[in-house]
Amino acid sequence: MTKGGMESVEVFTSEGKGRGLKAQKEFLPGDVIFAEPAYAAVVFDSLTHVICHTCFKRQERLHRCGQCKFAYYCDRTCQRAAWLNHKNECSAIKKHGKAPTENIRLAARIMWKIEREGSGLAEGCLVSIDDLQNHVDSFDEEEKKELRADVESFLEFWPPQSQQFGMQYISHIFGVISCNGFTLSDQRGLQAVGVGIFPNLCQANHDCWPNCTVIFNNGNHEAVRSMFHTQMRIELRALSKISPGDELTVSYVDFLNVSEERRKQLKKQYYFDCTCEHCKKQIKDDLMLAVKEGEGKPSAETVKEVIQFSKDTLEKINKARMEGLYHEVVKMCRECLKKQEPVLGDTNIYLLRILSIASEVLSYLQMFEEAADYAKRMVDGYLKIYHPNNAQLGMAVMRAGVTHWHAGLIEAGHGLICKAYAILLITHGPSHPITKDLEVMRVQTEMELRMFQQNELMYYKMREAALKNQKIQVMPEPSNETSPSLFHKKE
Repeated sequence: MTKGGMESVEVFTSEGKGRGLKAQKEFLPGDVIFAEPAYAAVVFDSLTHVICHTCFKRQERLHRCGQCKFAYYCDRTCQRAAWLNHKNECSAIKKHGKAPTENIRLAARIMWKIEREGSGLAEGCLVSIDDLQNHVDSFDEEEKKELRADVESFLEFWPPQSQQFGMQYISHIFGVISCNGFTLSDQRGLQAVGVGIFPNLCQANHDCWPNCTVIFNNGNHEAVRSMFHTQMRIELRALSKISPGDELTVSYVDFLNVSEERRKQLKKQYYFDCTCEHCKKQIKDDLMLAVKEGEGKPSAETVKEVIQFSKDTLEKINKARMEGLYHEVVKMCRECLKKQEPVLGDTNIYLLRILSIASEVLSYLQMFEEAADYAKRMVDGYLKIYHPNNAQLGMAVMRAGVTHWHAGLIEAGHGLICKAYAILLITHGPSHPITKDLEVMRVQTEMELRMFQQNELMYYKMREAALKNQKIQVMPEPSNETSPSLFHKKE
């Protein structure tokens, strides 16, 4: 079954998993298997005034819709592109007096599209909205209560002159959003900024060690009259060689968790039991729970204590980060590392989590040398655990490279930036803003490295003068999101 731009994949029935996607031809690492625009998408409630409602880019100054005073856009191009989807929403918000929550707004956008086009197969879609899984029957009491509240809010917002839908159908749409809502990120890919529905992507089944990755591309609206004009879309990209007939899989959760935890998360959020090879055989669990080997091998009791201490510390750290108490975070990380280092192995996930937070926060506080040391250890651990072409790995290596560069460790910095660039070329592609930024850094560090190799003393003198004359580029403020997860689950 193929349709508009989807000739290279087909929907099939996957044993024990329901529908799935299968490759129709060979793909190599980095190939785009398909790109899909959103069926409907909205910006998160907390970010509606700082993110463009069309392309989901974060911008300094946005234009506000003069009618509803709620929607914001980069420019006229984005505003015009949004009008078809915003027209009904605009008048409904004016009548309602205020904009409803993101869930209600997304459901309304889906319904208005159904009103315009019908609920059958939309152009380029392999499945219709009606055929998407809603899992409403699997909802627990709390989820059912939230669903009822959403349906009530929706009915208050939905205009009487629009097509009226039955309660069961409205519940289906909210169920679809709950199970299939895809997280949209800003152009740097570092922060989750919205949620969208992509029917074709929903057909890709989960595997903890997948052969594909999904990247959100904000498109290029500035190049509106040129051949480079592209719309906002998700891209399904191959991570390894895929043969015709192979199932296409993506990971719904971050791999950096033992199989039991991943399975719990998948069951709670997506209502299925993961039977992938890595879960069944608990592959890499031993690395993620590694303890120090050798003469002074710690007792099981000591290991248990240190892991409990790590979990408690991570909770306190999250609280301190929320409040912006970054020096407090650093202090807690150092204390925790002191307890972890004699007991936990280099790939233990509790050690790696603390190293990751410490390196990120220290970079933000411009304590680059200590940050670089932690970042190097974090990357060494990640490289043994993650798939070599994992987007999260690429981003972590990039962060470590920039930290080393800022610390004046030009050789290690350049090496890490090159490594990150090689990964992101596959996971994000050469035209993604993150990859382009990285290419600029790669060229810059290469130039500096040549200078360093020719005359070390001269290099440090020039670097010192440059740092005195210009403010060093500050790292972005640490966020509480490790990185946006693939699908968005309403909290």
